Amino acid sequence: MNEKPDFSKNANMASTAPAFLSVWDMHSYYGESYIVQGISFNVHEGEILALLGRNGAGKTSTLRSIARVGEPEVRHGEIWLDHKPLHKMTSYEAAAAGLGLVPEDRRIIPGLTVEENLQLAQIAPPIGWSLERLYELFPRLGERRKQEGITLSGGEQQMLSIARALARDIKVLLLDEPYEGLAPVIVDEIEKTLSHVKQQGMTTIIVEQNAVRALELADRAIILDTGTIVFDGTAKEVLEDTKLREEYLAI
Repeated sequence: MNEKPDFSKNANMASTAPAFLSVWDMHSYYGESYIVQGISFNVHEGEILALLGRNGAGKTSTLRSIARVGEPEVRHGEIWLDHKPLHKMTSYEAAAAGLGLVPEDRRIIPGLTVEENLQLAQIAPPIGWSLERLYELFPRLGERRKQEGITLSGGEQQMLSIARALARDIKVLLLDEPYEGLAPVIVDEIEKTLSHVKQQGMTTIIVEQNAVRALELADRAIILDTGTIVFDGTAKEVLEDTKLREEYLAI
C-alpha cells in the first residue's frame, strides 16, 4: 500500500503531494456487496493509467468511486486531486474540481446537436478547450456540428462524449470502456486523439477490456482482481509478462 499523502493544511502542498491524483485505502460498496477492497494508488500529472482486470474485478467501480457518482458508495478512504479532498465532495463538486467521467453508455443528450452538447458542457469563457480547438481535435465533430448528437455513429458519439468532457477544462479524464463496440479503424482514431490530449498534459485513467490496446496507449497499468490491486507497474511490464496477462487478463 502507498503511504498516505500529507495534505494537512499547514503542509507545503507542492513538496508533500506524491501525485496529482491520489487514492488511499478506498473501500466501496453496492449495498452490502463489498466491491473495492482497500486499494491505494497514485497517478502523476500527464500520465495515462490503464486500469485492467477481468469482468467483475472492480475496474468500473473504482472509476465511479473516484468520480463520486453515488454508486458504489465509498465508505472509507481518501481521494485527492491537486490537493483537493474529493472524498468529501458530491459528484457535482468533484466534477467542478476537475474530474471528467466518460461513461460506457456515453449519455449523449437527445434533441441537441453536436455543438449544443458541447456548449452545454463548456465553461464560460473556455480556458483551454474552445469549440474551435475541439473541432481541430475531432474533425468529424466539426463536420457534423449541426447534426443531432444521438444520430451519430457509435465511434462519433464516443468522440463527442470525450470532447464534451474536455469542454469543461477538466484536470483528469476518466474513460470507461471507450473502445467498446467500435471498429478497429475508429479505435485507431480515438487512440491518436488521446495521445494528442496526453501531449497537452492531460491526466487520464482508462478502463478497457481490450487490454492490449489500452496498454499500448498507457504509461502505467494497475491490474485488479476481486477488488484488490495485484499489479501496479509500467504498461511495458504487463505487455512483456505472459504469465501475468494469462492469469489476470486472459490474454
